[in-house]
Amino acid sequence: MINDIWINLPVKNVQQSKAFFKQLGFEFNTQYGDTDVSAGFVIGKKVVMLFEESMFKGFAGNELSDVKKGTEVLFSIGAESKADVDELAQKVEAAGGTLYSKPAINQGWMYGCAFIDLDGHRWNALYMDMSKMPK
Repeated sequence: MINDIWINLPVKNVQQSKAFFKQLGFEFNTQYGDTDVSAGFVIGKKVVMLFEESMFKGFAGNELSDVKKGTEVLFSIGAESKADVDELAQKVEAAGGTLYSKPAINQGWMYGCAFIDLDGHRWNALYMDMSKMPK
């Protein structure tokens, strides 16, 4: 039975990416692939692995997408409150990331922001008020 997911991202410089995500408040799991060319940070109980691009291409078996020309995936992460979304947005900018959607209410029941990390990957942070979710 499949019971886990590992998200693997190619990055230009693991140490810079690691510093960026640490500034956002993510914790790194040194048990998994903590090397000069890889690192893993935790979201909830799941691990997101960062791999230097050449290493990533080696096990992916093909070329990388050009994130400046298009988006292959949008990672959405849950926040516990609107204040958490606001705080994350501030941390993204302070750490050198780019907010492409400032914190705002969406569809009347979600509050979120969206940002681009140092390697061009797109992230969406959302607080969802389930009591206001349309039925």
